[in-house]
Amino acid sequence: MHTDTERCVRAVRSKDARFDGWFFTAVLTTGIYCRPSCPVVPPKPGNMTFYPSAAACQQAGFRACKRCRPDTSPGSPEWNRRADLTARAMRLIADGVVDREGVPGLAARLGYSTRQIERQLLAELGAGPLALARAQRAQTARLLIETTPLPMADVAFAAGFSSIRAFNDTVREVYALSPSELRTRAPRSRPAAAAPGTLALRLPFRTPLNPDNLFGHLAATAVPGVEEWRDGAYRRTLRLPYGHGIVALTPEPDHIACRLTLTDPRDLTVAISRCRRLLDLDADPVAIDDQLRADPLLAPLVDKAPGRRVPRTVDEAEFAVRAVLGQQVSTAAARTHAARLVTAHGDPVDDPEGGLTHLFPSTEALAAVDPETLAMPRTRRATFTTLVARLADGSVNPGVESDWAETRARLLDLPGFGPWTADVIAMRALGDPDAFLPTDLGIRRAAAELGLPSTPAALTARAAAWRPWRAYAVQYLWATDDHPINFLPV
Repeated sequence: MHTDTERCVRAVRSKDARFDGWFFTAVLTTGIYCRPSCPVVPPKPGNMTFYPSAAACQQAGFRACKRCRPDTSPGSPEWNRRADLTARAMRLIADGVVDREGVPGLAARLGYSTRQIERQLLAELGAGPLALARAQRAQTARLLIETTPLPMADVAFAAGFSSIRAFNDTVREVYALSPSELRTRAPRSRPAAAAPGTLALRLPFRTPLNPDNLFGHLAATAVPGVEEWRDGAYRRTLRLPYGHGIVALTPEPDHIACRLTLTDPRDLTVAISRCRRLLDLDADPVAIDDQLRADPLLAPLVDKAPGRRVPRTVDEAEFAVRAVLGQQVSTAAARTHAARLVTAHGDPVDDPEGGLTHLFPSTEALAAVDPETLAMPRTRRATFTTLVARLADGSVNPGVESDWAETRARLLDLPGFGPWTADVIAMRALGDPDAFLPTDLGIRRAAAELGLPSTPAALTARAAAWRPWRAYAVQYLWATDDHPINFLPV
């Protein structure tokens, strides 16, 4: 979008927050860059130039605006709706892979050479993987500086910097302030942390956001010991690269309140990225709803409760396992099966607030489980053991770097995997916004009620007009039922 100057200028003049994260405005006369919705008087068009990423602005020598804080924009929705090399690379960079494994590690995960990845990211984003990771480190550093009392040395290494000097230089370059000056300028009324070592953050999103099905789904399917709904917040444990964490997510009118407790602060960037992915916070709900609203039978559902998101996951392998546990059983039965696995094979954790007791078992732990101890039919037991073996050896990888079509095909090759299981994993684990469930009983029931075709083939043909947002259409169709997944818990 950043190449369409006229459209960008209109967005800046109207201060349209929907475009925050799509592009960034660099002001030639001041040397700063802003989000499109910056509240200051817009500069003259001749003094504006547009970039596709904050990293590109920083590489061009611009510093972040202190007023609109462009580094806190929601992420670009492009990376959630695409599965090409650039999108997969951006999802991995957000997950901290460059900080942990370097550019060679990023390339190895994607199956391309470092030169190909550099060239592709430079062409589309105006910055290479190192610059993009550096911009992310700067954003994490600012967050820690302004919301925690951590010493600056701890902030530097928690944000992913290899040295104090690199940390100081980057913060000065990006924000035109030293780290200590940033902390001095931070708002006095910081959110109160629930316990020592807990970070209180705000996760931005593009409005509207309907929390009913999003949090309703997570709460209704919560696995005891791993997840819970308490005091208006969804809480769960997180398995992270350097340790583990506990997060509490509370829907607010203009943000998601996030409380994070981490055993290692280096996991902060990854934890935030996974929470945003879980709640689909980088989606563009206006664009999605406008397309679905064009169908006269869907329009009333969209108008009644716009801004539905797709509830996703913080651990793709975990969700794949849970999808198999949920085959042809009720939500309550699926929770029971998962809870037994957690109690027997999950890693214990200490929850300062009580209620959460374990991490969901790793694929390695599940691959070592004796199949005879699994209380499920023999055919589903075979499906379960085959899946966890493939997850453990890496031949099936539903991670953020995966190719959606290839992974779905590999899932369908496994015994006991039909279209419903593969598509629900594609929708919620892979993050494919166009995944569709025409054989789902709830979808067929909703289709019949609305006057849509109810047979899978006919409904799939009708749903072609909803592409590439069929996963969001699923949320609106499910919402016609009175199942607990559709309601914000009381």
